[in-house]
Amino acid sequence: MKIGLRIDVDTFRGTRYGVPRLCRLLARHQVRGSFFFSVGPDNMGRHLWRLIRPAFLLKMLRTKAQSLYGWDILLRGTLWPGPVIGRKLAPVIVSVFKAGHEVGLHAWDHHQWQRNIEGMTADAVYNNIQKGMALLAEVIGRPPTSSAAPAWKCNDRVLQEKMRFPFTYNSDCRGSDIFYPVVRGKPLFQPQIPVTLPTYDEVIGRSGVSDQNYNDSLISRMRPEGLNVLTVHAEVEGLICLELFDRFLRAIAAMEGRVVPLGELLRDSHGIKNAPMVQRDIPGREGWVSCQGGTL
Repeated sequence: MKIGLRIDVDTFRGTRYGVPRLCRLLARHQVRGSFFFSVGPDNMGRHLWRLIRPAFLLKMLRTKAQSLYGWDILLRGTLWPGPVIGRKLAPVIVSVFKAGHEVGLHAWDHHQWQRNIEGMTADAVYNNIQKGMALLAEVIGRPPTSSAAPAWKCNDRVLQEKMRFPFTYNSDCRGSDIFYPVVRGKPLFQPQIPVTLPTYDEVIGRSGVSDQNYNDSLISRMRPEGLNVLTVHAEVEGLICLELFDRFLRAIAAMEGRVVPLGELLRDSHGIKNAPMVQRDIPGREGWVSCQGGTL
């Protein structure tokens, strides 16, 4: 069984502290993954305005967000513009690339994308991706060939604008199989590699899931003969949950499973089908996410 490992890096703190720790852990396990970096300003603290929404407030309480993320993430960019991550922490990103991991684009401004994507024009979407691509290409010395939409927020406009970039694949949604997204009745030939497994913050504290049984719960959801893609976050598994993630990697190795970059899953795939992408609510996450629709 192969498990595709997607590592989202959303913040300055996650890049500075979580990424190096994850890289050291993955090296010990002789594992490579796919890192998706937010490279522009870190304004993630502005999400605190969402506390007025009951669902978001309940999630913050359920996940004990202050201890999980830290105050520097929760307040970053609230009183003044956050630092440009790709400028300040370029050596960290370069070290990931040199270690042999896949490096892709997550976002220019994660907060802006997550909050405003529904109202962004095609030009705004293109400019957001272009700024992130340009800086990430400058840092690693070549254009990244994959992307992953922040918070799985993607729409047909985003899919069409991504076709203007040299992406070998994108990971913009939740789903069950690798597929070509269909927009206005036509498939776009940049395959989607959907995330199939829930994230830590979606399940912890729900239905009896705790740190003691989280890994068992996650493994029970995997399909030995199907697509398995897990997202971890530099701000979570790279920091306070690093030991928990270490135990997960040990458990997968004991099962003779393999943790691999998403690109390896694509190389192994055959007979990729077409499917639309639709917006849905999923348990444990506030707001809609893009999901794989029915196969066409």
